[in-house]
Amino acid sequence: MTDNAVLRLRQDRLDRATRPFLARGSRAVRCQGCLLPQQNCLCATIKPQPANSRFCLIMFGAEPLKPSNTGRLIADILPDTQAFTWSRTEIDPGLLAAINDPTRQPYVVFPASYADADRPVVSSLPAGGKPPLFIMLDGTWSEARKMFRKSPYLNQFPVFSLNVLASSDYLLRVASRPEQHCTAEVAAALLQQAGDEQAATGLSQHFNYFREQYLAGKPHRPEAPVTANLPQSA
Repeated sequence: MTDNAVLRLRQDRLDRATRPFLARGSRAVRCQGCLLPQQNCLCATIKPQPANSRFCLIMFGAEPLKPSNTGRLIADILPDTQAFTWSRTEIDPGLLAAINDPTRQPYVVFPASYADADRPVVSSLPAGGKPPLFIMLDGTWSEARKMFRKSPYLNQFPVFSLNVLASSDYLLRVASRPEQHCTAEVAAALLQQAGDEQAATGLSQHFNYFREQYLAGKPHRPEAPVTANLPQSA
């Protein structure tokens, strides 16, 4: 079984919960590392990769508990990924410390159209700059917009507006707009742009395999062995 910041956040939520969290397919016996049904477990295929970039996930509500969450995949591949639960009024001191790391340049990853006119917006990394800290607002589209609007401690940082031209391969939830991409897809594109190509490839492969195994584990799908269609690393 794997371990990462998102799984630790999930366990903290479970420890403090007053009632059980019932996700879709909650009757399935799930691996507690990848949250897939045990017959579709992919923990043995996870291969962490080195990267100059770092990610900080700010997760809305029950997002860490959802088996379909793809922010967890980032933490699988990049073990130094940090994850925090969003709160409008009670901000985690660890989150403030993470985003104010003087050795990194933070960017709030969000579409430029939502940024105020006077807020810096970039779509590429400057040459010779500090290593990036990509701050990802992880939730549904409406939840992400709420976090963006109601997190004044993020306003000091530039917005990184990523232009992802390809259509999304995410089939686990329905996006409200066709150009929307899941958290892991955006992270892979950011890694590619930052020059962390090995990590970008590793995350893309992990996401693709996770998607296959997640869909295969649904009741109406035939069971798939853990080695089915596993991408081969270069």
